[in-house]
Amino acid sequence: MATHNEEVTLMKGNEAIARAAIRCGVDGFFGYPITPQSEIIETLALDKPWETTGMVVVQAESEVAAINMVYGAAGAGKKAFTSSSSPGVALMQEGISYMAGAEIPGVVVNVSRGGPGLGTIQPSQADYLQATRGGGNGDYKVIVLAPYSVQEMADFVDIAFNLAFKYRMPAMILSDGVIGQMMEPVVMPPYKPRRTEEEIRRECPWATMGRTADRKPNILTSLELQAEVMEKHNIKLQEKYRKVEEAEVRYEATDCDDADYLIVAFGSAARIAQKAIADARRDGVKVGLFRPITLWPFPSKELAETAHGKKGILVVEINAGQMIQDVKLAVRDNITIEHFGRLGGILPEPNEIYKALKNIF
Repeated sequence: MATHNEEVTLMKGNEAIARAAIRCGVDGFFGYPITPQSEIIETLALDKPWETTGMVVVQAESEVAAINMVYGAAGAGKKAFTSSSSPGVALMQEGISYMAGAEIPGVVVNVSRGGPGLGTIQPSQADYLQATRGGGNGDYKVIVLAPYSVQEMADFVDIAFNLAFKYRMPAMILSDGVIGQMMEPVVMPPYKPRRTEEEIRRECPWATMGRTADRKPNILTSLELQAEVMEKHNIKLQEKYRKVEEAEVRYEATDCDDADYLIVAFGSAARIAQKAIADARRDGVKVGLFRPITLWPFPSKELAETAHGKKGILVVEINAGQMIQDVKLAVRDNITIEHFGRLGGILPEPNEIYKALKNIF
């Protein structure tokens, strides 16, 4: 709930992303228009932050160019991000893999839509595996935050940047066309100033503007021709990812303590599932909602603990069944785990979810 001195504004999820970025001291945005996320770059163009905070906003010639601009800016220690939708993010995968390999922090916003291929402009959650498994080459991970409200769209911008810089790795806000286009009241984050060049040098000694111990310029690259050295670097990355898994899991469990059944859902699917849960409880069936907020690291231990003793789990996604793989890996008890999803940009109805839930009673 907003306090008396907080301004509540009605806006779209995409608009919330853009305006939160301005307030969070972001240095630059590099992107390319694609439905259903174009309001992000449109809002930035409308608000003209280069005249107020000094934030750079560039419409790149392509998604490939955009992610490489983020690579360059972030390599200099700047807070830079890009946004796109599913096929556009697919084009960015090479750059994301390069950033992970070079340990460069940056943020990618994916307002996903139906596929595969160019697909439809309607919302979907079929980019789950692309985000959590890494669509590019090599053994790397991306921190993935899944908002389910316009407020979380705004809140997750600062969180994503903090995590990206804390661990020197890319972070992704994986939304969809529902959350991106819907309008809700939002309390925007307070303004924080952009960091000075001196602050960047102090906070990011690894950046290209810094120097090594022997005063040589830092060189950030994901290329290493010696296999033994590359293996050591990969081992270092895996150790970092284990630290992220230990410290950065986020989730929300609602009405789970007394529940006989669980619905596991993220993003807009979790919003829709809430009505199905309310209908079930009205009919005397105790159902709870477990909502992963970090899709990677996935809250496996927390889900296993929450699911212990339950009679069944229904995984609800707007895809053919992607997160269910992580749910089955997490829950080792002898519990029935079923999936319900709609494909191609069609949203599930609460009554459809309730009907699917009845199949595991």
